[in-house]
Parts: sequence; C-alpha cells; structure tokens
Amino acid sequence: MRLAFSSSVISVSFLIKRRRFTCSTTPSTFTLMATSPIITTAPPSFHHNHCRKKDKIIVIMGATGTGKSRLSIDLAIQYFPSEIINSDKMQVYKGLDITTNKISQHERQNVPHHFLGEFDSQDGELTPLEFRHLAHLTISDIFCRKKTPFIVGGSNSFIYSLLVEEYNPKFDAFDAFNSVSSSLRYNCCFLWVDSSVRVLYEYLDKRVDQMFETGMFEELQAYFRESEVLKDSVSSLSRSGLRKAIGLPEFERYFREYPAEKVESFREWDHVRRVVYEEAVREIKENTRQLAKRQIGKIKKLRDGGWDIRRLDATAAFTALLMCKQEEEWRSVWEKQVLEPSVKIVKRFLEK
Repeated sequence: MRLAFSSSVISVSFLIKRRRFTCSTTPSTFTLMATSPIITTAPPSFHHNHCRKKDKIIVIMGATGTGKSRLSIDLAIQYFPSEIINSDKMQVYKGLDITTNKISQHERQNVPHHFLGEFDSQDGELTPLEFRHLAHLTISDIFCRKKTPFIVGGSNSFIYSLLVEEYNPKFDAFDAFNSVSSSLRYNCCFLWVDSSVRVLYEYLDKRVDQMFETGMFEELQAYFRESEVLKDSVSSLSRSGLRKAIGLPEFERYFREYPAEKVESFREWDHVRRVVYEEAVREIKENTRQLAKRQIGKIKKLRDGGWDIRRLDATAAFTALLMCKQEEEWRSVWEKQVLEPSVKIVKRFLEK
C-alpha cells in the first residue's frame, strides 16, 4: 500500500523505516501511528490542492544561536497553543545534544517537539525530500489536535523543501545561479530572528565557550570512543548525517593524536596537546560564524524571492547577554524587542 502525495509518492515501508510506524487499516481508513510518545501521525491533509484556504503555519527562521527555540517556546506557552517541528538538519539525529545545541527537556516546558533527536544517523541521512513528506504528515496531525504548527530551525533547505508547492530534489534553489519559488503550499507567517553581525559573531564565540564549559568536550570524547569515525579514513567530503555536525570534523585530528580512550585531566596535558585542542576550538568558532553567514544569505535570498519574511532585531538582547546582565535585564529587552513584536505579527496573521 502506498500513500499518494501531490508532488510524489512515499511508501509505507519508508515511513516504517524512518519513524517506526505501526499500521492499522479498515475498509475506509488508513492510519499511521508512531510508537514514539511524541507523535501520532494522521493521514496527510491535501487542503492546499483544493479551493479551501491554505492551512496556516508559523515559521521561525534565523542563523544559528539567534534564539529561535527561545522565541518558539515563549510564543507557545504564553500565547498560542502549538507544537514545534524542528527543522535543524543536525538536531534531527540522536546524540551529541550539547554539540548540536538541542533544546533540553526542561527548556521545552512540556511543549511537544517533533523531529528532535528522533533519527539514527546510522540509518542514513535524512534528505530534504524525506523531511518534506514526514513534516507534512506531522503538520496534518497537529491541525487535527486544533493546534498551530511552528516550524523552527536554521536549515533553510529543509524549510524550503517543506513549504514550496512544487519541490525538485535535484534543483538547488540556493545556488547563486538559481531562483527560489514564491509559490507555497501553506499560508505562512515568517519570523526572522536576527542580530547585527558583529554582536552575533561575538555571542556565538561566547556560546561555544559555554558549550565546552557544560560538557561538549566530554560528549565528543565519548562519541569518538564509541563510534567508528577514527577506524576508517573517511574524508570530510563523504561525511553524512550527524558526522557533519560542527565539532566532529574540527576535533577529529585531536582525537586521532590523543585517543579518546585515554582520559586525562586538562592539567596533565603538555603544551603541544593544548595547542591542538585550542586550534580545534578556534576552528569551531570560525565554522560556526561561517554557518551563520550562509544561513543569513539564504534567508535574504528567500525574502528577495518573494517570501514575506518579517525581521526581528535581537541585537539589543544579545548585547545585554554579552554584558553579563542579570537575567531579568536581558529578558526584559528580549521581550520588548523580539517577543512582543512577534506576538502582534502572529496574532494578526491567525486572526485574518
């Protein structure tokens, strides 16, 4: 049995492999149910193919580290009953929670999240086309629960594949010589959390330091100790899935020279080892800044291509964080500069 989509066909066996679905059928219905407590997936909605109004969804975009998850939780728990679909390419995979900067269970505040640490990268890389199919099913299910879907993440290729009316996986819309489509299959409200480049880069450097303070090195050490990464000579060009996460390529040289099995305290390291470690950290910071630059460029291309993307300036909030302001102080700035404008935009959108 196969489920037919407007743009292509996705098989039940594919769904079972990716999401561990169980199936039950009756003469008149076909139901897919996830064994995970996070998701129950209903048959897809095809509202966008008929004369009915397109379903409304909220899309929160932005470069890495700009507070997309924070904004989505603020909106969900205070204003709009919703569920969040993660659209970050690295965060869809299990493992490396600190390295990929997944929002913690505590920070989620009981707001349902989908595609967050659900896939095993050893099963293969989740492609934009697969994300398009699976996220569409989940969006339909969220609507059945009378909630608003929030698409939240920095992977614009995932966002683009999900939202455009016609998607060709062989066509890279973000290539410099190609154009993006402005024909969308949902009625979208786009929120772009942004900051001045100088402040963003400074904040990202600080965030990397904080990630190491909270256990990123130990997490990478455990990953390299347990994985097969160092047992082959795979080049960076053939990396896939979680192995593309910033932190792994940069520390591969370190763990090749200083095997993860040998656990030693930082105080016991010699000068050469410290230099190799510090170089890896510098590379992580530089690559994170370059990632942010690419993400911003893609968002600007979408906006120039006709997507109605509303920019929210979080510069003042991140400046307050960098100045080590008390939580009440930077939180007040965040609410005034980012949250309150977002609430007004989303409220007008949903009431139209």
